[in-house]
Amino acid sequence: MSISASPPPALDASGWLAGARRLPSPNCDARPEDAAIELIVIHNISLPPGVFDGDAVIELFTNRLDWDAHPYFQTIRGLEVSAHFFIRRDGTLIQFVPCTLRAWHAGVSSWQERERCNDFSIGIELEGTDDLPFTEAQYATLIPLVQSLQQAYPIQAVVGHSDIAAGRKTDPGPHFAWQRLHENVA
Repeated sequence: MSISASPPPALDASGWLAGARRLPSPNCDARPEDAAIELIVIHNISLPPGVFDGDAVIELFTNRLDWDAHPYFQTIRGLEVSAHFFIRRDGTLIQFVPCTLRAWHAGVSSWQERERCNDFSIGIELEGTDDLPFTEAQYATLIPLVQSLQQAYPIQAVVGHSDIAAGRKTDPGPHFAWQRLHENVA
């Protein structure tokens, strides 16, 4: 199903998206000097897994997670990760890292025989799990976001975390509507 929407929001020179809520993460650093942004990586996340009504993901990405607040958090204790963007179930868009910087979202990864995908990618986390469909509101936010990124950078592909970390990661999972995304973006 094609979505007709207003023009996608613009990115400023620093890589911050107009209209996104900004919550800067310390979990980022400079990209290699010669690294063009060519890849978008779609993920899913919820903390604890399957729980969507709290701010644990935000707290994780900003290094404020109370490791003792839930037993699951002990399994990820000390993890320092981030993504450029996080799309909540209600479609709210949060940006943690400007696109010009390298977010720590991909981990050990490769795409078309290139290692270290964080160097040349933008990470988008969808609040969700492999086991549930994503919401209409999430697609309504994701599609113009991807369009904005394609206008701003020489994006060559939009892939899942599972595509760049096969055998290690499974997200965004079987319920992600790839066809819908491809029908609405170049």
